[in-house]
Amino acid sequence: MFYDTVTYGHGLPHDPLKAIVAPRPIGWISSLNKAGELNLAPYSFFNAFSSRPPIVGFSSEGRKDSVTFVEETGEFVCNLATWDLRDAMNATSAPLARGKSEFEHARLEQEPSRLVKPPRVKGVAAALECKLVQVVQLSTHQGEPMDTHLVLGQVVGVFIDDAYITPEGRFDMLKARPIARCGYADYAVVDSAFALERPTRA
Repeated sequence: MFYDTVTYGHGLPHDPLKAIVAPRPIGWISSLNKAGELNLAPYSFFNAFSSRPPIVGFSSEGRKDSVTFVEETGEFVCNLATWDLRDAMNATSAPLARGKSEFEHARLEQEPSRLVKPPRVKGVAAALECKLVQVVQLSTHQGEPMDTHLVLGQVVGVFIDDAYITPEGRFDMLKARPIARCGYADYAVVDSAFALERPTRA
């Protein structure tokens, strides 16, 4: 089959695009506004875009609290969503009223960050402390502005639970078991891996 995304004429009961671009890592973003209100929300439009300096980003369809809070204070934390925290992560996606804590709703505790004010989720295997680089309002190829906002942040600090560092000095991804979004209501968990050596010049 083939369909164009202008009319979304795929004829299927559900849009397949998010299932095709998958699995996607989950950015579990904690942020504070100027008034000190705390927000915690998962974003499956999330990834890393640079290593030196490290830049990560998440995209919000609609101007949600995470975007507003990050713009106000210029900081956020990306908490690693893992198998053991999957239900809590999902609970924080609930559309709560402004001022109602996602941490309390999901029965999560906070731990202070080192270099930014928003806390991380207590018990995560890893967390990235970020300073805002820019917020980009996306537009169509015709230049029409969209209500979609890409938040880019420089990672200024990295927390790793020592239990997830191998004797060889690597982050033990298989032990942490991160989860990823696969479209629809589907998720995947990383519990196996294989290695491929990058080819040398022919």
